[in-house]
Amino acid sequence: MAATFLARGVSDLCLGKPPLRSLSISATVTDALAALKRSGDNCVSVWSCNNGHGLSPEGDGVDECCCVGKVCMADIICFLCEEEKLSNPATALQAPLSVFIRKTGEVIIRHLEPNASVVEAIDLILEGAQNLVIPLENKGRNSRKKLLQSSLWNSDFHNNRQYCWLTQEDIVRFLVNAIGHFSHIAVNPINSLGVINFYNIPTVHYDDPASSALPSISQSLEMQTSVAIVDGDGRLVGEISPFTLDSCGEDVAEAIATLSAGDLMAYIDCGKPPEDLVQLVKERLRERNLVKALELMEEDSGISSDEEEELRVGGMRNGRSGGKVERRSETNVCRPWSSLVAVMIQAVSHRASYVWVVEELEDRTLAGIVTFAGMLKVFRETNHEDHALVRVAFKKSLIKERNENQAESNQLK
Repeated sequence: MAATFLARGVSDLCLGKPPLRSLSISATVTDALAALKRSGDNCVSVWSCNNGHGLSPEGDGVDECCCVGKVCMADIICFLCEEEKLSNPATALQAPLSVFIRKTGEVIIRHLEPNASVVEAIDLILEGAQNLVIPLENKGRNSRKKLLQSSLWNSDFHNNRQYCWLTQEDIVRFLVNAIGHFSHIAVNPINSLGVINFYNIPTVHYDDPASSALPSISQSLEMQTSVAIVDGDGRLVGEISPFTLDSCGEDVAEAIATLSAGDLMAYIDCGKPPEDLVQLVKERLRERNLVKALELMEEDSGISSDEEEELRVGGMRNGRSGGKVERRSETNVCRPWSSLVAVMIQAVSHRASYVWVVEELEDRTLAGIVTFAGMLKVFRETNHEDHALVRVAFKKSLIKERNENQAESNQLK
């Protein structure tokens, strides 16, 4: 039954996962940037330890370490967007990572033992956890010594162990691969399961300043969703996705501070920003006298001022706002009557933790959003129902056995 399946240990979901890359809570934003760029990971874990290592040369490991948060590129970009940070980005980059932990708190990161059940993992996610920290199985003393020697007190070791992330996507993918256990609910349309969120959807108008979307971007980071970009009729024309921001550089902070929401979508959506938008950002930084932000941006691009003048095009000062709304790439959408399993597969295949719900694919009027957390809630409630059925069946079997024994006893008399 489904209840038995969800009782499996989370260690099954961690097979083949790489160990977490980590930084100390006393590390700086610059350290986090370097770690993200060097590793190519979406985020880096942040740890608090008594001695900053969590592993002694002898392997005693008496000090306790705890993962207290994570930092991704989207966090850093939002941090650098603040006016005082744009005025002096070099100083902002020397801030300790604790500035992010105060914002997120410990609730989004939870530790869990490998023998914990999938149900326990789902419960933590429904309480607000984004990432679960699971210890990797020990590979033996010799293997650990070898790793220790090769890493030279590598910060990826904590409490004599290495750890991995378990994400919402991992659990949803696990359920999709075993969807036969849940076919009785997975084939139902999402509008019959109460899984669609119709309220508190982060949105911004296409022509609004991108900076006005910062609170919504922060909200989407907490909710593991995205910011919908809509036109005047409420139609979905694109999105500002934290997942997309994670693949960008920190220079997007300057773009958010100077461009419209629609232009920002084009800036981050094409892999490499269009050159005319890059020049527009620089021009507006000059107008606002954000000299240090401009210098940092030019240093990253490697373009001299003379070369920049040659690259300018006429009409750039007016930007592109107010023009025709163009959809740069297809956003991940479904309809209210799409089946739960179809939406799950759609989200997993797009590596997104949500799917936008629109009334019609042609019209694309935004109706709501379906998230991984909402999907998992359905399976958690199903598990409760299955346990209830098991208890009822067990009770019936006891009553039946008691009646049979009573009948047998009466016959003997």
